[in-house]
Amino acid sequence: MPNLETFRKQAKLYLRWHRERYYPVADAIGSILPRFRNLTDRQILDHGFKLADAQELVARRAGFENWQALKKGLQTMTDRTPPDAEKPFLAFAEPQLFVSDIDAACAFYRQKLGFRTRFTYGEPPFYAQVIRDGVRLNLRHVDKPLFDKSSRADEDLLSATIVLDAIKPLFLEYQAAGVSFHQTLRTEPWGARTFIVADPDGNLIAFATSVQGG
Repeated sequence: MPNLETFRKQAKLYLRWHRERYYPVADAIGSILPRFRNLTDRQILDHGFKLADAQELVARRAGFENWQALKKGLQTMTDRTPPDAEKPFLAFAEPQLFVSDIDAACAFYRQKLGFRTRFTYGEPPFYAQVIRDGVRLNLRHVDKPLFDKSSRADEDLLSATIVLDAIKPLFLEYQAAGVSFHQTLRTEPWGARTFIVADPDGNLIAFATSVQGG
């Protein structure tokens, strides 16, 4: 488990991201801190956000009620990692998908996969981000495909894998929405249940869970 210094650095990182108006941090703040929950991303970034707020955000993400509870909890645990051997904390993963039309891609992810568009950038747009729950996908416009669509499909070359705990309800949701499946729901030899969706540009998005019966 990370030590207190690691959590302090995380809090300072969230504080800096807020000051730099990094939109993904607004979603984390709004979804975790109750007093920000009814604000839009822009309102969150316009709102005052202090180190104490960032510390509370870090504590809640770690499963504690507040910063003091986190500190107390750490004191009861044995931290076997020496301070000079501290490991980095990986905060977000945002796969980048290459698409031929940003507006069309955003519409697909909204209407078919239940995402919402966080932002688009450029006029006409050449970059965008779509999100659903804790998943963020970055969409980048390219004039020509970087991969051969048929080869990618034949070799199951995934663009992203999204892990969830209850996969069947999502599969049924997408089935009802008329989503095109590259692979329908199945149980893999190692026990995971998976299905794969193909977006209009041939990007293959895998949805997976290691919980059988999900």
